[in-house]
Amino acid sequence: MTEKIQKVMARVGLGSRRAMEKWIAEGRVSVNGKLAKLGDRIGDGQALRVDGRVVQFQTESESLRRVILYNKPEGQVCTRTDPEGRPTVFDRLPQLQGERWVAVGRLDINTQGLILFTTDGELANQLMHPSSEIEREYAVRVRGEVSKEALNNMRNGVQLDDGEARFDDIVDSGGEGYNHWYHVLIAEGRKREVRRLWESQDIQVSRLIRVRYGCAVLPRGMQTGKSIELPKDEIDALARLCGAGLKKRTGLYGRAKVRADRATEKTTKPRGGYLRRSRT
Repeated sequence: MTEKIQKVMARVGLGSRRAMEKWIAEGRVSVNGKLAKLGDRIGDGQALRVDGRVVQFQTESESLRRVILYNKPEGQVCTRTDPEGRPTVFDRLPQLQGERWVAVGRLDINTQGLILFTTDGELANQLMHPSSEIEREYAVRVRGEVSKEALNNMRNGVQLDDGEARFDDIVDSGGEGYNHWYHVLIAEGRKREVRRLWESQDIQVSRLIRVRYGCAVLPRGMQTGKSIELPKDEIDALARLCGAGLKKRTGLYGRAKVRADRATEKTTKPRGGYLRRSRT
């Protein structure tokens, strides 16, 4: 079985298909020592290199689409390596052979909560692409009283440095003083966008937790720094949500399925306060 080179490169997480096509056109990609051209295909046993470096890959018929849900603690960065030596989210993920985990979006160092990782770079790109409009839900703890005017401003739209931004919904989740919580929905993932929206109203965020990404919900009681692997039906739901194609060999099998089932049994159901308005 052979596949188009840009599709293979996108699946291993190097970037979108369009970006990979650009790399090929720029002469950065070779197969068996020869420069690749747009339209070329690659199969098992062939040597794929980008900028002279070998890229490990599997054909689609061999690869499983795997997705894990990770509960990021505060203090971790979302890069593979950090020049300052800070811990990264990749330090705690299950080890892979011949594949790598691709993060679906990022969280800043002071934000905790749900991050998805997948072995399918194309699925990751689709889940993050603005055209997919995947909802993200956050639990936000703020300090002090929040006026109706401020809430309306954030619902209607606020001009930030990189353009207008708004929350699709805001729900008061209770509390008072320094322990007042809200749940907010937003359908894009610009840098620190949730914090910046609140700061635009002179409101300080003291804690921020992502509790949902699309139809993937952070299980209540799940410890930070832990991960669980999603079963086939949940992976397929994510693929349908962003318009990615389904795979016949998607999800968990054998020991991986047993581990995932055990991990799921140890967690409880999501908080009833979550908005959970994702499209299916």
